[in-house]
Amino acid sequence: MKTIASLAVAVVIITCAPAPRRVDVGSQPTRSYFMGFSVIPPRPDLRLAVRSLDMWSKRADAAIMHVDVPWALMLAGTSPEDALRKDGVDLEKYYRSKHLKLVVTIDVTNGLARESEAAALVATHRSISEPAIQRLYRNYVRAVVDMLHPDYLGLAAETNLIRLAAPRAVYDAVVRMTNDAATDVRRTRSASALPLYASVQVETAWGRLGRQGGGGFVGIDQDLRDFPFNNLLALSSYPYLGGFKDPRDIPLDYYTRLRGTRALPEMVVEGGWPSTSVSGVFSSSAEMQARYVARQS
Repeated sequence: MKTIASLAVAVVIITCAPAPRRVDVGSQPTRSYFMGFSVIPPRPDLRLAVRSLDMWSKRADAAIMHVDVPWALMLAGTSPEDALRKDGVDLEKYYRSKHLKLVVTIDVTNGLARESEAAALVATHRSISEPAIQRLYRNYVRAVVDMLHPDYLGLAAETNLIRLAAPRAVYDAVVRMTNDAATDVRRTRSASALPLYASVQVETAWGRLGRQGGGGFVGIDQDLRDFPFNNLLALSSYPYLGGFKDPRDIPLDYYTRLRGTRALPEMVVEGGWPSTSVSGVFSSSAEMQARYVARQS
């Protein structure tokens, strides 16, 4: 349900958190929340990515790593540890050198088309509904915990949108494999040492995506029942995909209504507003993206 253009900015907000670092602009007060970004430059250019890293790491408290399970490598016999050495470990070391907290979300389906499984599984006619594929996932989760040492770990992304868009067998597999993985993690890491989550999609919870067609508020009760390991409420939000034409129209209780009276801290682990328009899909600009950041604050 997302486009690459939508991944222009991602913000982490943790309520009731310890005091984060003081920002590097002398006139600004210390933030009451953690703020972080993911490394997704506006075009696939390594030098631009390095410049982006340097720019935001001076202003951030946390880093976001949103990773796909390396299905193709593992199906070909590569160990989860070697897969992370190919893609993940070096970036984690960079973030640690900047004294950033690390928020890792593992995506188990197709992040750009939640009705589908991961492209690498589809290409090999495999499915997360298979016990063998679920074991690969659990092995990968263990490797992420042991090698990347995340401060917060997401075991799946946008579970309510998967439930809405994907076949029931796919959603049931997500429930099973993430709960099994959470049990694995809890054998060696307590909830205070490593908070776990499965993120929910905010526009879906408000009835603004997919087959809902702009319906009323849906909420996230089923997600909290199906994923009881949640130590925090992790949010994914792309309001322009939910029909908002201007960031200033986003309700001020857009996040907090999902939490209700629950005592869960909230984090925005994925989201953004594009800086350019896509013909026939949405209209935007750099100025509108700036309004989105201001609305977030």
